[in-house]
Amino acid sequence: MLKSLRRVIAGLYWRLSRWTLRSEPAPREAGILVGAPHTSNWDFVLMLAIAWRLGLDVRWLGKHTLFRGWRGPVMRALGGIPVDRRDPSRVVADVLERVRRGEVFHLVVTPEGTRSGSGWKSGFYRIAREADLPVTLGYVDRTTMTTGLGPTIRLTGDVRADMDRIRAFYADKAGVNPELRTEPRLRSEDDGTV
Repeated sequence: MLKSLRRVIAGLYWRLSRWTLRSEPAPREAGILVGAPHTSNWDFVLMLAIAWRLGLDVRWLGKHTLFRGWRGPVMRALGGIPVDRRDPSRVVADVLERVRRGEVFHLVVTPEGTRSGSGWKSGFYRIAREADLPVTLGYVDRTTMTTGLGPTIRLTGDVRADMDRIRAFYADKAGVNPELRTEPRLRSEDDGTV
């Protein structure tokens, strides 16, 4: 019932939106869904509309303060997982524990954040490798006013080669606020660690 309602809402959104959904087929198995370029909080609305239209069960990470008071149940119903950024080392462990318990979902990760400007965070890479999950490249491109899902890839463990593939896909994607776009580069990529 809820899935059908979400699809109806998403269908209405795409009919009224100035954005166009152009997507490769949705992945059938659980995995990581990278959302990039992430230059605006409007990306969240677009990603939910994509997921709901394609029938994907998504989870996303949000700072724990978003889950206080009345917002908590709403954020959780939208797939939110609260993250205490004071202890970022727990994020990967918490998500891996959910996967090991058998939860099946697509974890939406925005590795560049909206304000960092200093490269991508490596959590998506570590989770995908440790849980053996595929990575689907979701995108927002203001220059063409399109958004959707790109290819689904398996990370090899060769950090530079994997990131070269990811960089090639995002090379022509601008984001909602193009001036805030960050090049897809892991902070630790040059030394081969994540």
